[in-house]
Amino acid sequence: MTKSTDKHPHHTAGIRIHRRDFVAGAGAAAVAFSVVSPQAVRGSSANSKIRFGMIGCGGRGAWITDLFLKHGGYELAGVADYFQDRVDNVGNRFDLAAEKRFTGLMCHERLIEQDLDAIVIQSPPVFHPEQAAAAVDAGKHVFVAKPVAVDVPGSLSIEASGRKATENNLCFLVDYQTRADEYYIEAIKRVHEGALGEFAFGESTYHAGIPWAGQIALAKEAPDHPETKLRAWGLFRVTSGDIITEQNIHTLDVMSWIMNQPPVCAYGTGGRKVRQFGDCWDTFSITFTYPNNVGIAFSSRQFDGYGSQPEGIRNRMFGSLGVLETAYGGDTLIRGKNFYRGGSTPTIYRQGAVNNIATFHDDIQHGRFQNPTVAESVRSNLVTILGRTAAYRGEVVYWEDLLKCDERYELDIEGLKT
Repeated sequence: MTKSTDKHPHHTAGIRIHRRDFVAGAGAAAVAFSVVSPQAVRGSSANSKIRFGMIGCGGRGAWITDLFLKHGGYELAGVADYFQDRVDNVGNRFDLAAEKRFTGLMCHERLIEQDLDAIVIQSPPVFHPEQAAAAVDAGKHVFVAKPVAVDVPGSLSIEASGRKATENNLCFLVDYQTRADEYYIEAIKRVHEGALGEFAFGESTYHAGIPWAGQIALAKEAPDHPETKLRAWGLFRVTSGDIITEQNIHTLDVMSWIMNQPPVCAYGTGGRKVRQFGDCWDTFSITFTYPNNVGIAFSSRQFDGYGSQPEGIRNRMFGSLGVLETAYGGDTLIRGKNFYRGGSTPTIYRQGAVNNIATFHDDIQHGRFQNPTVAESVRSNLVTILGRTAAYRGEVVYWEDLLKCDERYELDIEGLKT
């Protein structure tokens, strides 16, 4: 990759996606449910389950559909994906009739028209705002994966959909595993109550190997095919938002949760050191400045670390009275004058989803429509875009200026089937 491409990545990623015209499920999934009244949900055993459909039938879509069904309070009522083989894979696995499988660019709209109760969105992030808005407009509850969007307009659209859901007595839950983990919840609650004293500085890291082996193989085989951006969506900025938004958001969401307010500004750098396919970077190094001169040093790597430690998704916040340490799947604790032993959830990826699926069901059953995950998830999403924009531009970017940005990532759908 040339230096100019690294410095001005939007020149190569500026393809625009018309969200209204297209929904892809390649390698990801979105689950749709239709809303039932609390009385109907609590009725006889024959109609007590929440009916859901899945939009996007990739690996995670099939995986999370299985978790919904294992909960016992849900019934699969339809699936949708751009690709026929994807809907057949999930439909056959869960014994779903052929007439409940929808394909093509408008598959999500056809699914939402069915007799469903809610929508869970696990599709490539660029489609989340359009899918969520369509679901809420149709009176469906929404369960959506992180990240909620790939650009500022999409993030603000999710915020608006969340508000509309609350106004219309609908549930809207954003699925972060850490926010459903008992140790993260308790530790950060104590931090907000003053356990660390005055914040000094923090560290936020996402250090891992090269992901998307299957998608890389697909991109290598057919790099110029129009459907490659759908099956190998994780390799492209336009569909994923780059690694800082699509994956690194795990750690930046925790830091945003800790800080409990938006940053003032960010500056940083990054680039491609190993990746050969797509246009996403594989490293970022960014400093976020928060009020009261609190700096957060963020770094991301997605290539071989050759045994360097620590690996993984980690955060540390230093204060005048102690330090908070968190690790995704590892120990979360507070050291210092207000010690908290905490603990670890090695299966956090699965357990967090299980917890959120249960919460979603309970919120629907009991009519809890406050939807507290939306605002914080949108803020975290915007934090990643702030850092990404600062690194792409190579200059300081201020939060208040970012919120005015109307640049959209939109996918060229030429050559795709209708």
